[in-house]
Amino acid sequence: MPLAYNRDLQEDKEEAAKLRQDFWVSFGKSFPNKWILYRTKVKPIQFKFYFDNKKAMVCMDIEGDQQEIEKYYNKFLSLRSILAEFLPEVLFEEHYYLENGKEIARIWVEKQGVCIYNKDTWQQTMVFLNENMQQVECFWQEYEDFFKDDF
Repeated sequence: MPLAYNRDLQEDKEEAAKLRQDFWVSFGKSFPNKWILYRTKVKPIQFKFYFDNKKAMVCMDIEGDQQEIEKYYNKFLSLRSILAEFLPEVLFEEHYYLENGKEIARIWVEKQGVCIYNKDTWQQTMVFLNENMQQVECFWQEYEDFFKDDF
């Protein structure tokens, strides 16, 4: 490969990384909030934001051994209709595979047709992420104890 081509690829990667960083910094400034995210007090359950070149997502991920994943996924399933009151478009996947091949359970909402590399979609994505994570946290505040209790 010509050296100039490699340099262009490197510049494209750096520009993409800068755009991703700019989005998350801008989101944090536009919607300053101390999100729960990894601090659910239930180790296998984490809340996450996700945004790539096709969609944005607010996720409730369950990680751990298969028994833990199944236990907490079933707890979420038992509250499915209640969770749908907070997140009407909620999706459930017990066997969700991350890009690195790791299997988790994921409960999420998503917004299609947005792109982290297109600043024209940033505002609507920020609003989507903020509103839906607020709903996740409201649900969690009400039902957190249910997830802390053992069967």
